[in-house]
Parts: sequence; C-alpha cells; structure tokens
Amino acid sequence: AGMNGTAIENFVCVIFNVSFMNCTWHVGRTATEDTQYSLYWRPPKKEDVTECQNYIKDSYGRHTGCQFQNVTIEYEKAYFMVNGSRSGQNIHIPDYIIVERLTPPLNVTVNCTEASHRCSICWQPPRTSHVKRRTCFKYEIAIENK
Repeated sequence: AGMNGTAIENFVCVIFNVSFMNCTWHVGRTATEDTQYSLYWRPPKKEDVTECQNYIKDSYGRHTGCQFQNVTIEYEKAYFMVNGSRSGQNIHIPDYIIVERLTPPLNVTVNCTEASHRCSICWQPPRTSHVKRRTCFKYEIAIENK
C-alpha cells in the first residue's frame, strides 16, 4: 500500500542485553521531507500492539528507527507494522530481519590439574530474549598459553 518508493527499506531490529530492541530503517527513495513513519510491533499470540515511544530521527525529523525496552519475544516470530503519515496511507515492510546480539556465556569455570596436564572448562548458555534450547548454541574456545 502507499505511493511507490515511499515504503521504508532495510528494516532491521537488533535485540541486545536480553530485553532491549533497536529497530532501524531507511526512508523510502521517493519519500518527501514531510513523510513521517510510525512503528508498531506485537509479539505472536498477544493482542496488544506497542507503538514506539523512543524514535530515532533524521535531520528532517523523520523517524528512522526506534528503541524498545523490556522486550520479550517468547516465540520465534514478532509482527511489525509501519504507518506513513504523509497521506495517512499504510506503508508496508517487504521483509525484516531480527538479530540478537548475545551476552557472553555465564558462570565460566576452568579447572586444571598439573598431574594430568588437562583442563575442564564449563559454562552456562547466555541469557536470551527467546531461545530456550541449549542445542541452538555453538561455542568456540580460544586457549592461550601463559
């Protein structure tokens, strides 16, 4: 919906520190300076739609991103909608990406024994906003001799 070229582009949301989400986008190629975008999101199986309360703006004052706090995505999907206020028309999002930047693993312990020249390294998976299965993670360990 909406006029050609006014839809936002490169819509990406990044979740960090478990519950903060930062969404950004580029203004449509033919959007005028008075075009304004409003972002709404809803987790699946929820009725409530949340509008952004903390917009990121460009030099014309147009919304080009949003910062959400206390985000919980219990399932694998979330729904987003962007309204454009220039003509009161909806502006669709063709595709979107959600990325989660993980915190380091928790409770890392290292136990080494001189007699066997072996070390045991243990940890717990990082906290995430929605991944509950331990098998979803792969780890890489870098060992340095000191």
